[in-house]
Amino acid sequence: MKRTIHTLHLFVIFLTASMFAQTDVEESKDHPLITRYPGSHIAYYDEQEFSTYSIATGPVTGYKTISEWTDVEGKFTRIYYELEDNTSITQIFTNYRNAMEKAGFEVLAKGLFKDRNVKKDVGGGSWLGTFYAKNDYPTSANILMGAGSATSGGTCFIAGKLSKPSGTAYVVVAGKEYSDQKKIYMIDIIEETKMKDDLIKINADEMLKGIKTDGKISLYGIYFDFDKDDVKPESEPTLKEIVTLLKKDTQLNLYVVGHTDNKGKIDYNVELSKRRAASVVKELTRKYGVNPNRLTPDGVGPLAPVSTNETEDGRKLNRRVELVAR
Repeated sequence: MKRTIHTLHLFVIFLTASMFAQTDVEESKDHPLITRYPGSHIAYYDEQEFSTYSIATGPVTGYKTISEWTDVEGKFTRIYYELEDNTSITQIFTNYRNAMEKAGFEVLAKGLFKDRNVKKDVGGGSWLGTFYAKNDYPTSANILMGAGSATSGGTCFIAGKLSKPSGTAYVVVAGKEYSDQKKIYMIDIIEETKMKDDLIKINADEMLKGIKTDGKISLYGIYFDFDKDDVKPESEPTLKEIVTLLKKDTQLNLYVVGHTDNKGKIDYNVELSKRRAASVVKELTRKYGVNPNRLTPDGVGPLAPVSTNETEDGRKLNRRVELVAR
């Protein structure tokens, strides 16, 4: 479906490339939904057709912990800007806040602080560290969100949701005064979509062949909501094929092993994969009558990838359930 969300014009005049003090990184551009602050240049750019994303909406509640999040998914664009002049972080925040409010965004969370030592409140320095731990960026990107200097100053954050009949988009802006003469800010845009994740199907005969040949088979037809462990109803065709598999080979016993991509903390992902595997076993035994002695759930999180975690296509392949001969 074609999306026609209108652009936010932050400023009265359009800016030409010649007005920017430094050159943007190659193959980068402003997002059509929202423009840059005058004089900024793009120092990092990433665009993915589909990604999951978590928007923090509450304060820090414990050690590196924020309890209030809104999880979204869709087309993802991240643009990291640097601005080298005496503009204040207050000016950057105020322009983006006003533009989003005028465009009809629902503000989900916001915060502005002139003191770099604010820790727990939304938009504070330590809070941003916790936020980006969940929405991380590669260390090779030279993004200065987690760095500082002797003259580092305040920080800011604003997240908004724009709902229209043509689609829903989220814009997240975070910034900091890296030094007296350098301000940095990053804009994340998530245009809500659902990824096609039913592209790989497999039947009982193929499952059995794979297990006999390799000792295991990867399944991509068992579905969970983002960050959840309940088996979704659309998993039924694959679950029925597992039941058929076990009927075909009555001596076959299986480990049901959950796998995730590497987004987020490893300990959490391992635990999530274990819960998901346990949910699959629960469905097979309680709903389909499989003998529980034939199935053992476990999970390894991101520790056994079958593809790269650098792309969404690769992460999709890593998010799977495996049946392993026991």
